[in-house]
Amino acid sequence: MDDIQTLRRILKENHVIAMVGLSANWYRPSYFAAKYMLDHGYRVIPVNPSYKEVLGQKCYPSLKDIPEKVDIVDCFRKSEEIMPLADDAIAIGAKALWMQIGVINEAAAEKAGKAGLDVVMDRCVKIEYARLFGGLSWAGVNTGVISAKRPEAAVRR
Repeated sequence: MDDIQTLRRILKENHVIAMVGLSANWYRPSYFAAKYMLDHGYRVIPVNPSYKEVLGQKCYPSLKDIPEKVDIVDCFRKSEEIMPLADDAIAIGAKALWMQIGVINEAAAEKAGKAGLDVVMDRCVKIEYARLFGGLSWAGVNTGVISAKRPEAAVRR
């Protein structure tokens, strides 16, 4: 799904986002996206078994462990890891399955879509929110700060 009206509707009607794979490292794209969405009024629920808390929010090991209603399941995982997340998104009654930039799984998208979920692939929730609701500017685009690459270790002299 990539038409503007549908993306706008998903982001306007749904305010609880479970971010699967959210990292506590400030330089990771998931951290930046979560911080941005928190700063713009969304409830972000981190899902990562490696952490107890991220950005001051309690972290859960899996989607099924979340004790509250989730609107959007936002996936920061590899494409081949999406099908079980789609199954869990359906099981918890999520309204949308969102796969981040570079994440595409047609079979999971079809399954989630048939279960009634809106499905977005290969798009960033932060970028789409900024683009559709007026927050996208040159400050924060192509800054080189956000990268999927791990930072190099500091050189000791």
